[in-house]
Amino acid sequence: MNVTYNSPTLLIQGVDIPHRFIYPAFALLLVAYLIILTTNIGVMLLILMDRSLQQPMYLLFFNLSFNDVLGNTVVLPRMMLDIVSTNPSISYSWCVSQAFFSHTYGTSCHTVMMIMAFDRYVAICHPLRYTSIMSPTMVARLTVSAWSAAITLVSISLGLAVRLKRCRSIIPNAFCDIASLYKLSCQDLSINNITGLITTVILHGLSITSVAFTYFRILVSCVSKKNKELNRKAIQTCASHLVLYLIMLWSGFLILISHRLQIHNSYRTLAALLFLIIPANMNPIIYAIQTKELRTKIVQKVQKVTQLQELNNVAFKPTAA
Repeated sequence: MNVTYNSPTLLIQGVDIPHRFIYPAFALLLVAYLIILTTNIGVMLLILMDRSLQQPMYLLFFNLSFNDVLGNTVVLPRMMLDIVSTNPSISYSWCVSQAFFSHTYGTSCHTVMMIMAFDRYVAICHPLRYTSIMSPTMVARLTVSAWSAAITLVSISLGLAVRLKRCRSIIPNAFCDIASLYKLSCQDLSINNITGLITTVILHGLSITSVAFTYFRILVSCVSKKNKELNRKAIQTCASHLVLYLIMLWSGFLILISHRLQIHNSYRTLAALLFLIIPANMNPIIYAIQTKELRTKIVQKVQKVTQLQELNNVAFKPTAA
């Protein structure tokens, strides 16, 4: 087909939900999104306001929470709107923006996870050298590298998608991503597919290799040490980290496979929701609250708020005549 489609509006295929489940699905997504915002923004504000928490490990937590808020804010509100809409549509410019930020989120999940795994490796395997290795300068460099790598990889793939001439007007997904933008075109997609495959292999290869290597070294270090209590806590924390990483990894693989094999949109959407919602809800618990110092700060803040509420209730309580 040589037809060129230049309309600024695209139709979203959306999710095939029976009418009676539309509002329950909307409510579930809304609750999940509000929990993500509350927990992750709470962790970010606590780290920003408390100078004692402005250390390498907590600054990496900040990156993770920021990324979770970014990814879910780009996708979930728009998806909730489309669920209750009778004719979901989106402008092409916003579709491109959503694809950029959603893929930046997905790519940053891997790059940020790599530097967090490295941080845990240094903390557990080289505790005496942790301060010198994970200096503020090193943390800044690792953070910039993680986000720069993510933005660069996404920009290359998205640039190849934007250059294509459109001949279709339907996004075959519940939200915009780069693969869906490819499918708007009838041109030869060989270069796009090869580039996408190369960037995917590089990203996932580096991610899996670095995380596997660092956690293997952590396991070896824990087994060789005699402190059973310290080793138990380290292994427990690393195990929970690894479970979340595997959920993120396999749900990401499902999204890629569903596009390649033309699997039904509902399965692709389910995989995307797993990728977005589960890690973003669990990260503040596993990465933040399991950390003793941060957990103590959260408890102190909650106690202060409770005490202020009690004082306000006493102050405004009407006295007996």
